[in-house]
Amino acid sequence: MTQPQGALLVGSVNFDDAETTMRTAAALLGDHLRRLPDGEVGKRFHWIMFQPDVIGQAAGIERVGDEPIPFPAGIDARGLRIAEGADAAAIELPPLGYAAAALESYETFVRLREEGAVPAGIRFQVSLPTPLAVISSFFGGDDRAAIEPVYTAAMLRELDEIVAAIPHDDLAVQWDVASEMGIIERAAGYGAVMEAWWPGDPFEGLVSRLAALVDAVPADVEVGVHLCYGDAGEKHFIEPTDAANLVRYANAVIAASDRRITWLHLPVPLERDDDAYFAPLSALTPVDELYLGLVHREDGVEGAARRIAVAARFAPVFGVATECGIGRAPAGSTDGILRTHADVAAAW
Repeated sequence: MTQPQGALLVGSVNFDDAETTMRTAAALLGDHLRRLPDGEVGKRFHWIMFQPDVIGQAAGIERVGDEPIPFPAGIDARGLRIAEGADAAAIELPPLGYAAAALESYETFVRLREEGAVPAGIRFQVSLPTPLAVISSFFGGDDRAAIEPVYTAAMLRELDEIVAAIPHDDLAVQWDVASEMGIIERAAGYGAVMEAWWPGDPFEGLVSRLAALVDAVPADVEVGVHLCYGDAGEKHFIEPTDAANLVRYANAVIAASDRRITWLHLPVPLERDDDAYFAPLSALTPVDELYLGLVHREDGVEGAARRIAVAARFAPVFGVATECGIGRAPAGSTDGILRTHADVAAAW
């Protein structure tokens, strides 16, 4: 059987703080990891749900509705709109919070490495949402096209701050790509959240946007792409028929990008251990590292081994991961999921 090439932690981990995440992950997975995230702790625990509270502070941006919509961690889940009469191009967004979190966690990463708790040679991984995810989730109508360049510029400022502060040979940046797959699949039941707002072929717009984000990462910084179908209550917003659209999108982005993608992550649904799901992988453009999200809490090592056996018929070299982050996994299950990563990566 083909041997999986290590493990990838997609990003979120259900621990309370970055130090616990990094100490525990490094102890349990050790040399199986090439990169170590901070677990997306604190206000990032629910992925992008804290962004309206940040963006809503800007002059020219209003919250939709008169009353807050309570969400865990004190988050107000109301959407956003451009205020009547406001010039979107003139809106100045505050710092989005991603750079500040990365720099704080990187200090912890360095300290743990100096203590020997984090092995030398592992990079610090920063996971960032694509601007499209935030725009599609919290803005509507014509506001989407108007705010897109403003929010994209703000996210790229976060990236610039990160790459200016963290040594490039210590850094890996991952773009989290979920809403894009919803638009490609035309996910039923999610309304305008899964609709494109630009003219022409939606797929071409999705490719050019993600390729531009890949190219925004300096060539001497590792960059990864995590394709995803969401993770609400450990469920996808739509279950893919097979990996064909994942492969189609990945191949197009790889072709459109000026720099190499260091790693690519593709999800594998819990129920899929059949040839039909994995067969499209045979057409995937080779990348330096491919990770398949075939580790699941529900069936552990046995289920992962079953999926690996099928996947290896179509992708001879790959590493292992979960299908999305494990930040929303049930409390108390995190150590077990991390051990499963290690057991699977070590077993073949």
